[in-house]
Amino acid sequence: RSSWLLLAPLLTPPVPVITAPPCSLCPEGAHRFQWIRNLVPEFGISSSHVKVLSSPSEFYELLKVQIKAAKQRVVMASLYLGTGLHEQELVYCLEETLEKSLQAEGSPDLRVSILLDYTRGSRGRKNSRTMLIPLLQRFPKQVRVSLFHTPNLRGLLRLLIPERFNETIGLQHIKVYLFDDNVILSGANLSDLYFTNRQDRYVLLRDSPEIADFFTELVDAIGDVSLQLQQDDTVQMMEGMVHPYQGDKVAYCEIANRRVMEVINSARTRQEQLHAKTFHSSQPGSSHLSQQGSQASGDLKPEPDTWIYPLIQMKPFGIQIDEMVTETLLTEAERDARIYLTTGYFNLTQAYMDLILGTRAEYRILLASPEVNGFFGAKGVAGAIPAAYVYIERQFYSEVCYLQQQERVQLQEYSRAGWTFHAKGLWLYLAGSDLPCLTLIGSPNFGYRSVHRDLEAQVAIVTENKALQQQLHQEQEQLYLCSGVVSTSTFEQPNRYVKLWVKLVTPLIKNFF
Repeated sequence: RSSWLLLAPLLTPPVPVITAPPCSLCPEGAHRFQWIRNLVPEFGISSSHVKVLSSPSEFYELLKVQIKAAKQRVVMASLYLGTGLHEQELVYCLEETLEKSLQAEGSPDLRVSILLDYTRGSRGRKNSRTMLIPLLQRFPKQVRVSLFHTPNLRGLLRLLIPERFNETIGLQHIKVYLFDDNVILSGANLSDLYFTNRQDRYVLLRDSPEIADFFTELVDAIGDVSLQLQQDDTVQMMEGMVHPYQGDKVAYCEIANRRVMEVINSARTRQEQLHAKTFHSSQPGSSHLSQQGSQASGDLKPEPDTWIYPLIQMKPFGIQIDEMVTETLLTEAERDARIYLTTGYFNLTQAYMDLILGTRAEYRILLASPEVNGFFGAKGVAGAIPAAYVYIERQFYSEVCYLQQQERVQLQEYSRAGWTFHAKGLWLYLAGSDLPCLTLIGSPNFGYRSVHRDLEAQVAIVTENKALQQQLHQEQEQLYLCSGVVSTSTFEQPNRYVKLWVKLVTPLIKNFF
């Protein structure tokens, strides 16, 4: 039986088709995941270049340090940029670095590219756009601000749905922050909560030019099909580009698909050629010459022990790579393997739920308790969203109990006074191992929105290095330490009461949050 038959409906022409079952390719240790490179580029790096961060303040300080040190490029993709003092400090850092670049001899080298969501970034009078306009006015040749607008919000729907609610249709949800050749992957947005008391995940990939080039090209590709912010706070498309909500939807999505897949496929081809070259140079008789050549050019690199695979999900454009890889990882997880899966918004797709309930691995699923849900205490209808998540969680837990899977599939709720919870991702421990060899980290929440509505990106980090595995294990343990195991009594607590109208409405709206 090949798990790829289960994924056949997901395969679309632009995505390369894999013809062999993944686990038959490289069954040993971390190398069993090399099948992923049949879909996306594989970047081999040294584990010494990977640093796992643990706190919002560490993330914020690193952003400022990296911005100030940047010489060639700053590329930041986020849902939005907040409007508080922390965010203003980031803008000041950008301004200072751009100013230094202007004063340097010759033409300024530094380029700043920022990609945000149009609807979220335009919310309110003071918003992401008004925060960034001074940079555009002061440095028009060096700064680009792109605002992605989903092609699914158009016509009468766009006219009728009010602000905030229009964000439910689809968003630019990717979070990538890169500075020269250093890349930060995270689920955190550029907002004060994410710099202070909203727990997320963050990983720094240092001195990784190929990975930085890939994400620069990816952000450029999405930027090219996005609205461009002007100095007077208007927006316009690049010349000759189909408009996302005024132009033909099919034509727009085809162009976007082509643009993004060009980035993925060209990087994949480059990395395959590099891999082949490295392989041939490592053959007997060629190693001495190859080492001499490398030393002469000063680019001798340590043998990679860690592999980075960028996983892209853009269902509006017909790109479903992250979904394919995630489903295959869940399908192929062996008996006694352990998967730690975390999401700030527990609303798994039916496919993910079926795989968790129907496969052999052990699952420890970390989710937000109502009090640390990002919507807790919100005004109006949004205030009922934590209750809706409780209802979804209870339905899933009931299914686990009905199937008598409580030992194999365990739910845990993150709870921390004064904090909210936004971490998402996955750690995979192979059978018999106390340390993870694979993690997924980035923007997807494993829910309907992540799979079907939004633009998402994460990376699979596969490593055979014990020190990095230990870093990832400690990250997982630190998050799960702040949690309690869910049981039947959990839902009997007064704060878990779900009003009838919420129960009735949740099945109708669960695909929008």
